[in-house]
Amino acid sequence: MDRRELAAFLRSRRERIAPADVGLPAGPRRRTPGLRREEAANLAFISTEYYTRLEQARAPRPSREVLAGLARALRLSDAERAHLHHLAGAPPGPAPGPSREVRQSILDLLERLPQAAAIVTSAAFEVLAWNDLAAALMEDFSAVPRRDRNLVRRAFLGPRPDGRRLYGVSDVAEFARSAARDLRATTARYPDDPELAGLVAELLAGSVEFARLWASHDVAAEPVLCKTFQHPLVGPITVNCDVLEISGRDQRVVIYTAVPGSPSEQALRLLSVVGTQRMDVAR
Repeated sequence: MDRRELAAFLRSRRERIAPADVGLPAGPRRRTPGLRREEAANLAFISTEYYTRLEQARAPRPSREVLAGLARALRLSDAERAHLHHLAGAPPGPAPGPSREVRQSILDLLERLPQAAAIVTSAAFEVLAWNDLAAALMEDFSAVPRRDRNLVRRAFLGPRPDGRRLYGVSDVAEFARSAARDLRATTARYPDDPELAGLVAELLAGSVEFARLWASHDVAAEPVLCKTFQHPLVGPITVNCDVLEISGRDQRVVIYTAVPGSPSEQALRLLSVVGTQRMDVAR
């Protein structure tokens, strides 16, 4: 355990987090940049005294539970989490849950696909990133709460704008079956992730269909290579669906493209111009 480096690392990560980032008021008397020690300790579910001793390089080696709390409280990336564990003399084990950190190169890739709708999803089916055309085709993900960006939750529990289930895709039944199978495999990879366990519990309680699929214990899923979106503004859009695995992240890039010269390609081009505007609302 490198106490001095661990102390400096914790202090640097704490000072970079604005109070507003974690729902705390800044307050007129705040002298320290970022969070106060007691705030970081509360977020990590440890005592302020112990956290202070960690930053003073006087504390004993933290347990894996404490390290997990610190990583969560300080919003560490995957690389930072691994570094924290190494400084504490406890090499990191498997990730506690699906990664939500998207590499910058992948974000750049999405923007370089102007004629394709593309999203990045986590192993738990949360939409983590998207380009403008995906927002126009599906929805403006930036305008909805994080929980509503989860595609498996949307498929089984809604909400269903305009009465459409999962953006009106033609393969929603096939997606539901595939998602339930994939999610079971994901829970086996991340058995200690409380958020993932909560998602499964919510789906079991709220959807008879999901409960039936979950009870089958199937884990293999057949990909659907073509689907049709029933878009409320431009009508049906048939697209090819290609999925690329992101190595080392347990994430996927999902790319929707239309056949060149088809009416669906024309509809996508129209959406790229319209964006997320509502053409049926007077301005």
